Amino acid sequence: MEPEKDIFEQWREDSESRSWLRRKIDYISLWWEHEGRYMGKEFIRGIKSVWYWLPVIWKDRNWDDAFIFDILSHKLKAQANYIGKYGLHLNNWKDERDMMTCVRLIEKVKDEYYSMEYMDYEKTKHWFEDIPDKPGYSSWKSKQIEENFDDYFAKYPLIYKRVMNGEGWLKITDESDKHRIASNIAHINHQRARKLLFKILEQEIERWWD
Repeated sequence: MEPEKDIFEQWREDSESRSWLRRKIDYISLWWEHEGRYMGKEFIRGIKSVWYWLPVIWKDRNWDDAFIFDILSHKLKAQANYIGKYGLHLNNWKDERDMMTCVRLIEKVKDEYYSMEYMDYEKTKHWFEDIPDKPGYSSWKSKQIEENFDDYFAKYPLIYKRVMNGEGWLKITDESDKHRIASNIAHINHQRARKLLFKILEQEIERWWD
């Protein structure tokens, strides 16, 4: 049967009907029951948190996205470990897996792993060369000695196809320019890793609690 009053309105009226002293005593009793008696334990947890975060905060700076990624990665590792060990909810293993997937993606994106991967498939010689009409100045020179980009292309056949269809940050005017093709594949792969990272966070982060 539906009551006449809203439950919150009833609680408010009940509270206002009691004396100021009675309300304060009830408040302190409620605070002690749910928070106060755990202060010692929470203090220890706080010390542990400070110790866990100290190396990251000590090295934190405000001029590069890498520091943002470091903080996010550190937090995800801690929460994945906690939920994986102590999580009581269904599929806590999945939450741990997804968080650690994000940690691995953060490392790939931060270190620009996919942006640089194609360089493992070529050998290049680099040197400085004096500029004839500018004494004291030199220019950066490089020459490809050998390459094995076909193996790199075979590793990402679908991305290779997208690049050959015109996708990528560099325009392909010569289909024999393997270095430019490989650079486009690397650029797309880096974008894919970054988008996947934030897609997982967008879809899953509000479920990561216990």
